[in-house]
Amino acid sequence: MKAFVMTRYGAADASELREVPRPQPGPGEVLVRVHAAGLNPVDFKTREGEIKALLRYSLPAVMGNELSGVVEELGDGVDIFAKGDRVFARTAKKAMGAFAEYAAVPQDLLARVPDGVDLATAAGVPLAGLTALQALRDEIGLTPGQRVFIPGGAGGVGTFAIQVAKWLGAEVITTASPRGRELVEQLGADRVIDYTTERFEDQLRDMDGVFDLLGGETLQSSFGVVKPGGKVVSVAGLPEPQTARKDLGMGSVMTAVFWFVSRKLRAEARKNDVSYRFLFMHPSGSELAELGDMIEGGHLAPVIDRVFPFDQIAEAMAYLETGRAKGKVIVQMVEQ
Repeated sequence: MKAFVMTRYGAADASELREVPRPQPGPGEVLVRVHAAGLNPVDFKTREGEIKALLRYSLPAVMGNELSGVVEELGDGVDIFAKGDRVFARTAKKAMGAFAEYAAVPQDLLARVPDGVDLATAAGVPLAGLTALQALRDEIGLTPGQRVFIPGGAGGVGTFAIQVAKWLGAEVITTASPRGRELVEQLGADRVIDYTTERFEDQLRDMDGVFDLLGGETLQSSFGVVKPGGKVVSVAGLPEPQTARKDLGMGSVMTAVFWFVSRKLRAEARKNDVSYRFLFMHPSGSELAELGDMIEGGHLAPVIDRVFPFDQIAEAMAYLETGRAKGKVIVQMVEQ
């Protein structure tokens, strides 16, 4: 089968399309004929070696972390899916494998694609949607009437986060360029700060939480806009001890390492009497089914920026790396 394979850690030429053996589903696994896959910053960050401290893969490795497709074959013990079911999933963290014509996925990571949703659109839901749901509902604990700041709302995770926060009943403030303003307002943002001309830290105070998607100076400045006792959750900062214990199941050594590397961020959080959490989301078929229910109920509309054919996945990755995408970038293996 055709797959997009990382041959080493490095720049764009460290990955390529090549023929690899078709996987076989093991016990509890489902073989999916992949129709489409979503691209995410974690894909090129993995290739560049930025997350080797969190996850290290045996090379060569088939890349890709989210997919949609049709059930082709069932492994022993699979009892909740049938051949021909339309499904989507965030693949196992330690496996990847979505950028291929077939993928073997544990059944508990899969969910059925809602009726009326095409598979190209469904492919862009799992990673970003689950990240937004877990950050806003489970980590920040948003409740109706609270105020949340989501910088970078027009990106892949941001477009989901705005909608999930509104579904949870929160007031949403985000940043966007003039080009992205209309999109984030359509998604439900209550206030949009133009980051090209305005500094959010000069305008915001007493937020209940921040869901940071950008890291760097944006994260540093976010601690000062949260009320005492509030929470800052980031997917772009530095991992802290909970990342090792809760998200990655690591032991005391890596917990200590993450304690050390995150010490300045945690000190800044303590200075402002807020908490800091770096979230490495976890795959979940049951939570993905919740997102499917939200889509069917009209509470969540995936935003797709561009769809590339699979043989142009290198170009799709290059486009994602420009940072200009508004919503998700998708590669399509099977024409709809």
